[in-house]
Amino acid sequence: MWHCRVQSLTEKSETMKLLPENVTVLYFASDCMEPYVEIITVKDSKRSLSLCSSEYYDEEEPEYQEEVEDSLPVLNDQSQLLDDQHLERLAAQMPAKTWGYPWQLVYSTSIHGSSLKTLYRNMAGLDCPVLLVIKDMHKKVFGAFSSDPFKVSKYCYGTGETFLFSFNPDFQAYRWSGENSYFVSGNWESLQIGGGGGGFGLWLDADLYRGSSFSCPTFQNESLSTQVDFNVLDLEVWTVQN
Repeated sequence: MWHCRVQSLTEKSETMKLLPENVTVLYFASDCMEPYVEIITVKDSKRSLSLCSSEYYDEEEPEYQEEVEDSLPVLNDQSQLLDDQHLERLAAQMPAKTWGYPWQLVYSTSIHGSSLKTLYRNMAGLDCPVLLVIKDMHKKVFGAFSSDPFKVSKYCYGTGETFLFSFNPDFQAYRWSGENSYFVSGNWESLQIGGGGGGFGLWLDADLYRGSSFSCPTFQNESLSTQVDFNVLDLEVWTVQN
């Protein structure tokens, strides 16, 4: 089976005319059946990728990716920190299992006060990824996407889907380096994301007021804030439940 762009004769002029861009002609032939032709559109081909060669898939993948990036997450609550630009950048980094589901605000310092214990309590019983967004006193926005909700644990938890990000001012995403698995750990005194070196990729105290961000082996990130030590102006945690 192979495919190509072909030309066809117009009925009146008998001149050659290119088929539209969104049409592909597939030729099927084998020893046990008569050859036949199937014409499909680009949309049809995305629903039947198994019919297409790897070359055709690679050709159409950028267009498909653009469609994914164009669909912004829907927030069920109003955010004080995220605008459409933030959402567009973050959506492109999030795993496919979060696409198409609305995001729910589960914790906000402007609503619930500044308490790590309250953050843990609001997330008790959840089993879904979360997005932590921070604005510091210098008005810099940064945070982390965690594959697991935040909780108190003796051991690190999470998966390689976890990443750090910063709009400082340009967007940067720091994905798992594979060097270690120190994704997230939490106790009653602090919340830590990333580690293995001289400091955590992101650290917050029990009052969710003081924080720090160091380069760490887990994500090989730069400091998310303008300074390694920062004070929190506002903080939100969002979750998606499918």
